[in-house]
Amino acid sequence: MPLPLPAPVAGYFDAANAAKAAQASLFFALDATVADENHTHTGTAEIAAWIADVTAKYACIATPSAVREVGGETIVTATVAGNFPGSPIELDYAFRISGDRIAHLAIG
Repeated sequence: MPLPLPAPVAGYFDAANAAKAAQASLFFALDATVADENHTHTGTAEIAAWIADVTAKYACIATPSAVREVGGETIVTATVAGNFPGSPIELDYAFRISGDRIAHLAIG
């Protein structure tokens, strides 16, 4: 049974896992930010480039396994498998949603 993820979060995971970076970036607000691997990516163009880079570098798939709401954020725990040492690993994706778009995502 799929997890009850907010629509933009589910859309992001579906598109990113399908290696559709441009489509995945459409689930973010125009001025959204993503914090991952000690870098911040701002705006949908940078976010699309980040998704494409991560997909090319790691060929990773993130499978959500738990979701919870904490302090206005949707925290999704996902099993991430790909071409990197220690694969698969569990990561938390902290989403801040604004309207029907992702305003901020921090991965760690």
